Amino acid sequence: MDPGQFFASSRVLVVAGKGGVGKTTASATLALAAAQTGRSVLLVEVAGRSATAPMFGTEPQGYEETTVYDEADGGSVQIRSITPDAALVEWLSSHGFARIAKRMAKSGLLEIVATATPGIKDLLVLGRVKALESQSEADLIIVDAPASGHAIQFLQAPAGVKEAARTGVLNRQAVEVLEMLEDPSRCRAILVSIPEETPINELTETAFAVEDEVGLALGPVVINGILPPIDDLTANETELSPAEYHDLAMAAALRRSRLDLQATQLARLQQELPLAQIRLPQLFTTAIGPDELHVLAQAAVTSIEALEEWA
Repeated sequence: MDPGQFFASSRVLVVAGKGGVGKTTASATLALAAAQTGRSVLLVEVAGRSATAPMFGTEPQGYEETTVYDEADGGSVQIRSITPDAALVEWLSSHGFARIAKRMAKSGLLEIVATATPGIKDLLVLGRVKALESQSEADLIIVDAPASGHAIQFLQAPAGVKEAARTGVLNRQAVEVLEMLEDPSRCRAILVSIPEETPINELTETAFAVEDEVGLALGPVVINGILPPIDDLTANETELSPAEYHDLAMAAALRRSRLDLQATQLARLQQELPLAQIRLPQLFTTAIGPDELHVLAQAAVTSIEALEEWA
């Protein structure tokens, strides 16, 4: 599949996954890969931390958009952190209540307003994403969603608020966000995992919840940490001491067992959740910086090129 076509199939990609599987890394990888196809990408962080900026070699800037990658052919990545409080202030300001919003923020009343209705904080964030999508702020918006336990609640918030507030501004906001979530041409979910039993189980459960309880279409799943194959041990025993050869053989056996486990889990995932898979390699490094991110982005592009049509 052409990567440009893949990234043009939906205007918003919501990236979710169990904590520790590399969800944020996958979000940054997809953002860079999309930018390399010539698209302007807005990477939105909603968990209250700015973790993707260092991957691009820059410092996090908070609520305002920060350009972290820019190509001559027009491809770019901007990062923005959206919090419920900031989203509420911006919404009030855009509706002529800028002075009131500033006073509320300083007095602490903002927290009371934001928690008056269950789900309103998540709705505020999703409402801001919807506004950015409607205003065509970028060719593609990638949302680094909360970890999968909270992700379902996050995505269900508009339906809950719509039920609680039958009329008025909140109801209208909830309806508009739901319209975005339920339209595959506007929004899809990209779920992330690693090739291990428990994360695969949670990914499968989350996938069914996203479709059945939220009504959000699924895109391919991203599998992080794919181990490359290894060659057979062919070293001549005369080149190594017996202890060295033994240690090398033990390491190779351990690696093969991990590869067998990986293959089993990937096959099980394909059987239980027959979605296309974007596979990203395991990088043996303590941190992801610009160099590593480019390696992952290239792997993502290669994996997308091997996909069948899915949209």
